Amino acid sequence: MTLAGVAAVALAFVLDRAVGEPPRRLHPVVWFGRATATVDRDWPSPRAAGVLVALAFPAVAAVVAGLLVWRAVAVHPFVGSALAGTVLFSTTSMRMLLETADEVNGATETDLDAARDELRALAGRDAATLSAGQVRSAVAESLSENLADGLVAPLLAFAACAPFSLPVAAGAAAWVKAVNTLDSMLGYRSKPVGWASARLDDVVMWVPARASAVLIAFAGTATGGFGAVCSWANEPPSPNSGWPMATLAAALGTRFEKPEVYTLNPRARLPAVEDVERGVRVVHRAGLLAYAATGVVAWF
Repeated sequence: MTLAGVAAVALAFVLDRAVGEPPRRLHPVVWFGRATATVDRDWPSPRAAGVLVALAFPAVAAVVAGLLVWRAVAVHPFVGSALAGTVLFSTTSMRMLLETADEVNGATETDLDAARDELRALAGRDAATLSAGQVRSAVAESLSENLADGLVAPLLAFAACAPFSLPVAAGAAAWVKAVNTLDSMLGYRSKPVGWASARLDDVVMWVPARASAVLIAFAGTATGGFGAVCSWANEPPSPNSGWPMATLAAALGTRFEKPEVYTLNPRARLPAVEDVERGVRVVHRAGLLAYAATGVVAWF
């Protein structure tokens, strides 16, 4: 089982490098998003409905993924490993994140309006009045936050279960991705049905967010300020997203700010294009460390 787990992690990594993302028509996360959209409406008891959604939807995703891999393992261990790697690939993303960040960052110098528009692929904030530096800040913040949400969290879930059961590992990665997807679609104050999904995501992301901060610290070049990361990390409303963001702000020696919400590393300047380019490299190295660590844990 250990070799099968390592092979699954390796396949997920190779697919991410080669493909980036599955085609939308074949992407399980897109299917899950469409299912989630059906519950994004008014309910007589929105919180009760939200609890049911938060519990049932990720459970279904985990069971489907786990059963598919279980049946594949029964056919042949190689087939099971290949399918588990495909499941892990569908729950993670690194290449697309880095490429999108590069594109938006470059556009801040050539076409600020386009950069503001393209920022929606990374961050949900209103970018209409953001300066070029604030757009670059949003790009860097999203890089670090999405490292935790889109890569480290599912990898960590897979690694925790792979030494014991490949189907359970695949199911765990699918469950974590489903929890995060529910939060990203429903977890807003304006949507009472998303309250339970947001709270569940807060719990699930507690360890991955802090693990991502450690990976960024290892991957980045310290420019001072790590002693203040703990205080900066508490500035954003989320109990988790501040950790990787504050660590990247310290690694780059720049200020991250979301107007009227938070400011991290307040005495520094906003990121320049070169700073975000360095941030892309730091997050890339952190992602490689995450894949490597997952493979090591799966081996044992």
